[in-house]
Amino acid sequence: MIKTITFAIMHFSIAFLVVYALTGSFLIGGTVALIEPAVNTVGFYFHEKVWQRFERNSLKLAD
Repeated sequence: MIKTITFAIMHFSIAFLVVYALTGSFLIGGTVALIEPAVNTVGFYFHEKVWQRFERNSLKLAD
């Protein structure tokens, strides 16, 4: 669990720093740092679904 928490902290920090560097705004940097990981999580869910289907289809073709 510690590894997951430290990864989340790193992810939020990088998102904030990149947006802050581009905009100079703490508000926009903070907002993006909160929204981007949430959207990324949803995207990851669908990415996994697509890969599960791909893997199932690959196994059927191998049989």
